Amino acid sequence: MKRVTGIGGVFFNAKEPVALRAWYKQHLGIDVQAWGGAAFTWSDAAGNPTNGTTAWSIGAADGEHFAPSQSTFMVNYRVENLTSLLQALRDEGCNVLEKTDDSEYGKFGWVMDPEGNKVELWQPPEGK
Repeated sequence: MKRVTGIGGVFFNAKEPVALRAWYKQHLGIDVQAWGGAAFTWSDAAGNPTNGTTAWSIGAADGEHFAPSQSTFMVNYRVENLTSLLQALRDEGCNVLEKTDDSEYGKFGWVMDPEGNKVELWQPPEGK
């Protein structure tokens, strides 16, 4: 079974998220949107768009999205079969969080790494 197939997103928290988003927009040219982040569209070697995006987002330091982790960041990894991977991780003794989400954006599950970082696993919707 394939496990991680790519990075779906990078999320981090900041003490002053609005100011930090503005800094990234001004100095690095990231097209930060009203929702607090940007979506980078994938392209092939010739620059032609392909299916897939990588999300990048800055949230508030007091947010609960990364809980139970105390870390200020979370990486979202693309996977092919979330259900099978979560079961394999459980079988291997990993700390898999019970909650999962299934929405128009795909299926999401989480596992804690050995250092207490929450890792997001994402199975995109069909055709994405």
